[in-house]
Amino acid sequence: MTIPSKAPRVGCGALIRNAQNEILLVKRLRDPEAGHWGFPGGKVDFGETDQQATVREVKEELGIDIRLGPLAHLVNYIDLSEDQHWLAPVYNATIVAGNPEILEPDALADWKWYSEEKLPALLTEATRQTVKA
Repeated sequence: MTIPSKAPRVGCGALIRNAQNEILLVKRLRDPEAGHWGFPGGKVDFGETDQQATVREVKEELGIDIRLGPLAHLVNYIDLSEDQHWLAPVYNATIVAGNPEILEPDALADWKWYSEEKLPALLTEATRQTVKA
């Protein structure tokens, strides 16, 4: 059996809402999609579940503890021109402890709560797909 030289990567994200039903978004500094706003999250590490990765990534990025709810959307992000292929489950989530703050200033420029009616123009593909779904 031949193993392909390239394979899809696995990401994860959290769709976090506050009491006003606003969505927590972060502004990315790194490619892919630098300068775009999207859900907090990241890469699934070998040996961890997508749920574990989502909780870990949000804690690393924003210093908050979250509780995951049901799957909001499974993102299929394929951009062959940029050599990108990701599968990324996005989970509904709520904050159970802490207040968001940028803990990875080399990766994230900002965080903000947005209503679905007033989302920023530059959204990550995962965020666009999930909000549309």
